[in-house]
Amino acid sequence: MLTVRPISSSEHLDFVDRQRSASFLQTPAWGAVKGEWRSESLGWFDPDSAERDRPVGAALVLYRQLPKVKRYLAYLPEGPLLDWSVDDLEPWLAPMTAHLRGAGAFGVRMGPPVVTRRWDAPAIKAGIADDAVRRLDDVAPTERDAAGARVVSELHRLGWRPQAGAGGFAAGQPQHVFQIPLRDGDGTARTADDVLKGMNQQWRRNIKKAAKEGVEVSVTDATSPERLRGELAAFHDLYVHTAGRDHFTPRPRGYFETMATALGAESPDRFRLWSARHEGDLVAATIAIRVGTHAWYSYGASSTDKRDVRGSNAVQWAMISDALEAGADVYDLRGITDTLDADDSHAGLIQFKVGTGGEAVEYAGEWDLPLNRVLYRAFDAYMKRRG
Repeated sequence: MLTVRPISSSEHLDFVDRQRSASFLQTPAWGAVKGEWRSESLGWFDPDSAERDRPVGAALVLYRQLPKVKRYLAYLPEGPLLDWSVDDLEPWLAPMTAHLRGAGAFGVRMGPPVVTRRWDAPAIKAGIADDAVRRLDDVAPTERDAAGARVVSELHRLGWRPQAGAGGFAAGQPQHVFQIPLRDGDGTARTADDVLKGMNQQWRRNIKKAAKEGVEVSVTDATSPERLRGELAAFHDLYVHTAGRDHFTPRPRGYFETMATALGAESPDRFRLWSARHEGDLVAATIAIRVGTHAWYSYGASSTDKRDVRGSNAVQWAMISDALEAGADVYDLRGITDTLDADDSHAGLIQFKVGTGGEAVEYAGEWDLPLNRVLYRAFDAYMKRRG
């Protein structure tokens, strides 16, 4: 029978490094980024295995305390990292919830990293063009994942509750993301020409225009700490400008400095800051993260001035090219909503991303398991009051 116990950060990182893909939200470094939460690394062990002292699963758990009470919501963003292909999840999840209950958790929230459906670019474009279509659900998926459907069924059977939010975003992490596959179905790596040809005409034209206009893209990582600090300061100034233009609340500069330090300490390839400049002016900047063969576009900023030099397209193409050179399986542009309604304010996001020729991907989403129903209801009401 599987057992669960706390493990060291080094044991946790060793397990992550043995995976072909794992969310950066499940790395031990992410616990340092989320310093306002208490964090813990857990490992699953099989006592009947020849390597009984080596984890067969791992998780980063973030504990959020209920106000005035020493009880916690145990949150596993885009995790845990375990064998989700098994028919029966109870032997994996039961020892985890028992441990979390003993640690003072009144409820558990997790986001199984399993895909349920996919829509390719032609299907999405057809949906956008159809006035009768409002959401991705109105379009037949290009692919349904049987393993993902089985996980959803199992979670319902075991008493877990789906936490999908309004507009297609999950309660914490997005349930729908947009990805560019960097390998074909048979596992063959795609070339830069393959990916470029999959983009629409506008994207290809913008990438060429940026090059013609003389946009220069540079990259900085944790191996150059002083330069990284300077580039982060420039990025944050542009990010605050972007937030004002696009009406969202920006994160403080310290958040990105902590992210760069914590993720960069795990691996120099984990965190990279990309900057696009035109005649010395910063016109676009992005943060890229990579774990194993999964590469993410995490944060972006762009200048309102000089938008016509297409710095955002240039920096995206540089990041995609870098992911290809690193042997990544997927380039992940992160969250989208499920709307295809042209009148919805979120529709422009998926229209921008679909131009890359990638696909919309639906994950199983986030699920809650109340361990103390009274405290769970109180926490749920508290979070709803916060908006």
